[in-house]
Amino acid sequence: MASRTTQTVVHFSAPFRLPGFDTVQAAGDYRVEHDEEAIEGASWLAWRRVGAFVHLPGIGMRGPTRQMVPIDSADLDAALEKDKQL
Repeated sequence: MASRTTQTVVHFSAPFRLPGFDTVQAAGDYRVEHDEEAIEGASWLAWRRVGAFVHLPGIGMRGPTRQMVPIDSADLDAALEKDKQL
């Protein structure tokens, strides 16, 4: 089965917390990686998201360590939507 990883950058205007995070994260830009697997049909190819990871700390921020933390894509989408409402 074919797989791919895509990267995006998301922006938070205000500090935020995602489920499973120990601390509140600062406002700013964050790299997010999405792992996807191919879904093959007779005449088409589609991709199913099977994992997502956010890079901490955010872009241009300093921290004691750099890490990739697994996240739920739906939780990320909800946090971004909440951020837009502020």
